[in-house]
Amino acid sequence: MGTPRYQPCVPWPVQLRDPSSLTSEAYVARRAWADASLAGCPRHPAGGCGFARHGTYRRTTPAGMAITRYYCPTAHETFSLLPDCLASRFPGTLTAMEDVVAYVEGARSVEAAADGLRPDVGWTSAVRWIRRRLRVVRATLVTVVTILPALLGVAAQVTAVRTALDTDQALVRLRTEVDTWLHAVPRPLGFAPPCPVRSARVGTGQHDMGADAARAVG
Repeated sequence: MGTPRYQPCVPWPVQLRDPSSLTSEAYVARRAWADASLAGCPRHPAGGCGFARHGTYRRTTPAGMAITRYYCPTAHETFSLLPDCLASRFPGTLTAMEDVVAYVEGARSVEAAADGLRPDVGWTSAVRWIRRRLRVVRATLVTVVTILPALLGVAAQVTAVRTALDTDQALVRLRTEVDTWLHAVPRPLGFAPPCPVRSARVGTGQHDMGADAARAVG
């Protein structure tokens, strides 16, 4: 019958954590991906599957960043080790995404924040760029304030979580705090598989942060 195929939604995601305390700049400068390692195959703890190091792949941002990979020939899967400074399944760093959301939380609206955050692109493109980050960071914070006792009752906002954790790098700190749940936490913090895209005709019942576009124009 051949080798059985594994389902995509499994307790051990293809992307795994490299618990490095380095910033992205230091990670690149030290080529720290060479030191990132896995003790064994996530699919076959007993071994015998041929699990081995499988080179690296490059991240576009930050410049020069590489991610260590391993490969299981029995499961036909690669496993990548993502350092704590980087966002998962999203370009850039966790801190950069967090700073965008914190900026918007202190602004009058998403539209008002667009000029300050992305003056290098058109206004429409800037708003879309911001909203993509707001959606995924908000989904992450909703998840972590639900599962972490230390954040019980804390608003799912960057500024509120920063205050509760007494840090200005909440997302990096949270990757450590929710380590055992990362398989169920969405990007950019965790490694949960992306949800299927629903039809645009089905409403989500949720609103974006900031004022409505029509209200902001006035």
